[in-house]
Amino acid sequence: MSGATKVVCVTGASGYIASWLVKLLLQRGYTIKATVRDPNDPKKTEHLLSLDGAKERLHLFKADLIEEGSFDTVVDGCEGVFHTASPVQFSATDPQAEIVDPAVNGTLNVLKSCVKFSTVKRVVLTSSMASVMMSGKPLTSDVVIDETWYSDQVVCENHKQWYMLSKTLAEKAAWEYAKGNGIDLVIMNPGFVIGPLLQPTLNLSVELFQNLISGTQTIPVSNYRFIDVRDVASAHIQAFELPSAAGRFCLVGHVASVSKTLKILRQLYPTLLPEKCEVGTPPEPTYQVSVEKAKGLGITFLPLEVSLRDTVESLKEKGFLKI
Repeated sequence: MSGATKVVCVTGASGYIASWLVKLLLQRGYTIKATVRDPNDPKKTEHLLSLDGAKERLHLFKADLIEEGSFDTVVDGCEGVFHTASPVQFSATDPQAEIVDPAVNGTLNVLKSCVKFSTVKRVVLTSSMASVMMSGKPLTSDVVIDETWYSDQVVCENHKQWYMLSKTLAEKAAWEYAKGNGIDLVIMNPGFVIGPLLQPTLNLSVELFQNLISGTQTIPVSNYRFIDVRDVASAHIQAFELPSAAGRFCLVGHVASVSKTLKILRQLYPTLLPEKCEVGTPPEPTYQVSVEKAKGLGITFLPLEVSLRDTVESLKEKGFLKI
């Protein structure tokens, strides 16, 4: 097991991606110092404490993203830090205060803690394709998006895409701080994350997927940049373990149109979808996202059919979907 005797930190450990990250790290023998907003809330902790190896090697801490120094105790003694904690919401009364500032300042607060301890060898930051996609460039069928793409702050602001703005500014601040303070930083940019849930509550991306299959809202015209949560977690670990890993990694296993996604779901579950799904028009051309750099981590993406099926089965198992 690669992680035997190694201690790492995972921030926002009760989240969708982070929960899988904790699970896989425990399987690999790591000892984990994990942060949650409220260690006394069973909805945030029970699914983590029940994981194999958790009793012996998982230690939970309370930490606040916007409080500088809040992560010092957690980071102390860790060889790697996985920073996944960040606000995930698309609308707010005060976007700057509710979405942008916590994302940027929270990231900087974690990095400031990392600088204080020489044990930290690498920081793996969970960003998003949101900091890649909103460049203003047309997404035609011949386009291949890769790690050189960056979202444009002005374009994000003009379109009122506050989540995309928060991820873009947090990533920019992280790179600048890491460069100025000698931090070995690797950034992961996952797309639309689906797959089975470990946590007992719905996270935003799976809730959007649930809305798609329940027909409770108009289906957007945009293509889905799917990635399985298990692939995302594996990629994070590889990004920490492989000395050659550097820079950013776009994590998108499959770019699929709405019609392709619905076709697969109907094949898997003939009675699942409403007879008529209201789909926006016209459909966008299907661009691609480069997988070359991600594959360099040794990741083999799960088939889309598997991810879609396992998401539905998980929603059924947890009582979020009645079919």
